[in-house]
Amino acid sequence: MGNIKIKRPGDLKKIKENFTGHTKTILKHKKEVLKNCFKCGLFVQGITHDMSKFSPTEFIPGVMHFQGDRSPNEGERDDYGYSKAWMHHKGRNKHHFEYWTDYNKQTRKLMPVRMPKRYVVEMFCDRVAASKTYLGDKYNSGSPLEYFLKGKPRRSMEENTSQEIEKLLTMLKEKGEKKTFSYIRKSIFLHKPL
Repeated sequence: MGNIKIKRPGDLKKIKENFTGHTKTILKHKKEVLKNCFKCGLFVQGITHDMSKFSPTEFIPGVMHFQGDRSPNEGERDDYGYSKAWMHHKGRNKHHFEYWTDYNKQTRKLMPVRMPKRYVVEMFCDRVAASKTYLGDKYNSGSPLEYFLKGKPRRSMEENTSQEIEKLLTMLKEKGEKKTFSYIRKSIFLHKPL
C-alpha cells in the first residue's frame, strides 16, 4: 500500500512529497514532545527524543511508507508483515515500554520489566504529542487515554509501568495539561511515586 516502487517519472514526485511530509511530521512531533518534556523538567530527554528517526534504517522506510494520518511503521507492516524501522526504533529509545524487556531467570521467557519513572514520563509526553500530531483538530485531552486503553488487552507492559502511564493519561483527561504537567514535575523532583 505505502511502499513506492519507482517505475515512472511521476514516482519521483511522490517520493519528494513523502520526504517532505514525513520530515514535517517528525519535526512537528519532536517539537510537541520537546514542549511537553520541558514542562516536566526533562530537558535533555526533550532535546534528544526520537533522534533515531533520522537514521537511514528508520527514515528511508518512513518516507517510502508515509501516509500522514498514521505511523509509516504500519504501512511497512502492511507490506512486509513487520517493520524493521520499528524494531530499530524501540531498541534505541527508552521511552518505549517495548525497550524494557529481559529474560526471566526462572522461565527463560522474554518478560516486561519496570520502566524508570523518567522514561514513563517521556512516554507520556510522547503519547500526548503523537495524538496531537496524528489527530490534529480531532485531538482532545482524552485522546491519548483512549488510544492507550484500546491497545491495553494485547499489550505486554510491566504492571506498575502500565498503572503509572494510565494514571497520568487519566489525569490528563480529567484535569487537563497544566495540572498534569505540574503534578509530574513535582513527583519527579520530589521522588514521589507517580
